[in-house]
Amino acid sequence: MINNVTLVGRLTADPDLRYTQNGTAVANFRLAVNRPFTNQNGENEVDFINCVVWRRPAENLANYMKKGSQIGITGRIQTRNYENNEGRTIYVTEVVADNVAFLESKKQSNNQSSNQSNSQQQTDKSNTDPFKDNGEPIDISDSDLPF
Repeated sequence: MINNVTLVGRLTADPDLRYTQNGTAVANFRLAVNRPFTNQNGENEVDFINCVVWRRPAENLANYMKKGSQIGITGRIQTRNYENNEGRTIYVTEVVADNVAFLESKKQSNNQSSNQSNSQQQTDKSNTDPFKDNGEPIDISDSDLPF
C-alpha cells in the first residue's frame, strides 16, 4: 500500500504551534496549492489543504515561516475523527508532513509584501538612465559588494 503526498504551496496563515501534554511540538497549518490546469474561465483554481507537522520541524516551521511563505512538504494523508461538544462525530482528513522544505528565505518572505507595494517605485526607477554618469567611476566601497 502506498500513501505518499508531495505538495508545494503557500501558507494561508501563520502556523499554529502548540505542545502536547508530554511537551511534543505540533504545528497545524493550511497550504494553498494551485491546480495544474485552468478552469473554463481560464483561471487557476486553488486547493486549501489542512496539514500537520510534529516535533522539531513543527518548531522550525513556526519560527521561520509565516502567512504567504512558500514551502514544500512530503508526507501522507491521514483521517481521524472525534466527538464535538454537541455529541456529533467530526471527521478530519489532513496531510501529516514528514518533511518540510522552506522554498524561500525568511527575508524573501518578509519582502514579498513590501516588493508588491513598492512595484510602482521600482517602475519609476527603471525609467532612469543607467549611463547618466557618462562612464565616470562611481563611488562604491568593497563592503557594498554582495560577494
